[in-house]
Amino acid sequence: MATPSVLVVDDEPSIRRTLREILEYEGYDVDAAEDGPEALARLREGRYDLVLLDIKMPKQDGLEVLQILSEEMPELPVVMISGHGTIETAVEATRLGAFDFIEKPPDLNRLLLTVRNALDRGQLAVENRRMKQTIVEQHQGDLTPILGESPAIQRIKETIERVAPTEARVLITGEPGTGKELVARWIHHLSARRDGPMVEVNCAAIPGELIESELFGHEKGSFTGATKQRIGKFEQASGGTLFLDEIGDMSLSAQAKVLRALQENRIQRVGGDRSIPVDVRVLAATNKNLLDQIAENEFREDLYHRLSVILIHVPPLRERRDDIPIITRFFAERLARRNGLPPKPFSADALARLQQYDWRGNVRELHNVVERLLILSDGEEITARDVERYVQPGAAAGNPILSLLDQYDAFSDFRDKAEELFILHKLEQFDWNISRTAEAIGIQRSHLYNKMNKYKIERG
Repeated sequence: MATPSVLVVDDEPSIRRTLREILEYEGYDVDAAEDGPEALARLREGRYDLVLLDIKMPKQDGLEVLQILSEEMPELPVVMISGHGTIETAVEATRLGAFDFIEKPPDLNRLLLTVRNALDRGQLAVENRRMKQTIVEQHQGDLTPILGESPAIQRIKETIERVAPTEARVLITGEPGTGKELVARWIHHLSARRDGPMVEVNCAAIPGELIESELFGHEKGSFTGATKQRIGKFEQASGGTLFLDEIGDMSLSAQAKVLRALQENRIQRVGGDRSIPVDVRVLAATNKNLLDQIAENEFREDLYHRLSVILIHVPPLRERRDDIPIITRFFAERLARRNGLPPKPFSADALARLQQYDWRGNVRELHNVVERLLILSDGEEITARDVERYVQPGAAAGNPILSLLDQYDAFSDFRDKAEELFILHKLEQFDWNISRTAEAIGIQRSHLYNKMNKYKIERG
């Protein structure tokens, strides 16, 4: 389970420092902001599980920030902290959706208990939303269609229709953001297992020492921290489909156990001695070349052959540019409805301009750009000028780094611009999730924030 993240918002450096030290000692991941605008910027750029919010601050007071958060992020628990608390202020904060109100200086036990309870409520709200979403998807078939009419997409649709009713395992390959997960969901949706669960595991997001426990479960006391029995993903998916995303990042020891599970249709929990039968169809996906990994002894050849009974390759968007107008119109209609915006058509010139970009983040990046254009463009129609204004130049066709060679003479200027483009590209690739982006590029989240502030990088 990921470490809960907390944002402390207070204009007093000593309070920020004290709260950070207390919460980090308790094992939380803590960031801090000194005023309302900075807090809102951080909250819109990355995911936090809890906000500790001061009331009296310059620029924008805490109650104003709370009102904005209650509208934009209703599931996010907010605890108000103030040295000038009154009954009227506490009542107003509660009315606006605050989880609790704590006076300065906070009592340590009261603070930690409130933090734990607020995090529990926030997690419950997220789980309820996910449950409702899953029910809608499974019972109403509310799946995004696989969009496009290019020959490659037509072949993918035909392959899905043929393979879905079978029990054949499928290996889905393609660059990040191309839609591999969507292909897996459609295979499950059209299969005889559609009424069973579809359990998804991102193998790249789970530390190597925990992947076996995640997949196969563990018995109480099997290792330090195993305080109770855990049911693994194979058992959870029994009767349905198990989707192993980024299978190329799985450790060799875990690969060996997955191979055995596929061969025997049985698993054994970590620390257990009982063999447990499972009825699971396994789908896998990767953005890596597994044949190269096999040659370098990083992936088991026998597991590759077990997984790749059927191979489906999802091409990058730059290889099917004719599909871009279709995808753009679909996203524009859905995103306008979701954001409560009037529908805006794209002009022919705007669509043609979008087709000229390489879309290194593929469909995921195009989705983000369409949302940006809908929100920021002023007219009733999105024009080519809007595209040129709001689509970052790092997405343009050709090699943007090479193009910088002709733009800058000083090495420091070239280096800074290249770093800015790299950070922007990675933020787009990870859907502006600050934690995942920082982890992927190997720097601390605070350092990433500093870089974003340095280059004035903001979403949209």
